[in-house]
Amino acid sequence: MGVVAGLLLGAGLCLVWFSFFEPEPARPDRSRWTDRLQDVLTRSGSPSVSPAAFLSVCAGLGLVVVLVVLAATAVAPVAIAFGAIAAILPWLVVSSRARTRTARLREVWPDAIDALVSAVRAGRSLAEAIGTLAERGPESVRPEFRRFVADHRATGNLSISLDRLKARLADPVADRIVEALRLTSEVGGSDLTRLLRALAHMLREDQRTRGELVARQSWTVNGARLAVAAPWVVLALLAARPEAVQSYQSTTGAVVLATGAATSALAYWLMVRLGRLPEEARVLR
Repeated sequence: MGVVAGLLLGAGLCLVWFSFFEPEPARPDRSRWTDRLQDVLTRSGSPSVSPAAFLSVCAGLGLVVVLVVLAATAVAPVAIAFGAIAAILPWLVVSSRARTRTARLREVWPDAIDALVSAVRAGRSLAEAIGTLAERGPESVRPEFRRFVADHRATGNLSISLDRLKARLADPVADRIVEALRLTSEVGGSDLTRLLRALAHMLREDQRTRGELVARQSWTVNGARLAVAAPWVVLALLAARPEAVQSYQSTTGAVVLATGAATSALAYWLMVRLGRLPEEARVLR
């Protein structure tokens, strides 16, 4: 009995001791940035490209431009500067295409939800209701829902087909729609149409507000981008004449280029940070 009491006393003292120490915060998932990059690639229309392959293309393009400019001008700082710009260009193109597709989907989701609600109210099963979007939904989402129909016919599993649809769309609104459909399929309920109608109304209000803000700030953002790009366009014109860029071969010239690159990068980051409207994150991945 005394041994048991001693063990209990020791366990209690250990618990009291550990209570004075806060648990270590969970470390962020190292693959989270690759997931975000894969989402961007998927939305840009390149779902088969992996993040590693994309980064390899960026590095390879930058290296090729460095070698070409170095062979043409024999000025290493200028070659490195244009190589860095070339390495960033694929990301700018991919992210721009992803934002364009996201904006296009944001415009058509309310109509797609209305079509889905009509199919559900007509008494169709969930799989049939979703399949109607392959023929009656907005043009921009029909291909993905045709693939959903093919997946469901091949597997007969609605959950797997929804997971594949969600992965192909890589869109936060699609995540919410898919999870609402999955929840209704698994546990039932009569509030699906009400939930989808509320979501469609919210999306229309968000699109209206976002459209007004984009229209007001578009000229400011474009002007800021032009201001960032203008010095490097001038440098590209100077690089056409090797004797005009020999001054950048010196240490002072390299410092000037490095300072200009850092200033341009900081200015562009601030412009994007301050001018971009908040985007909804994929919390139901």
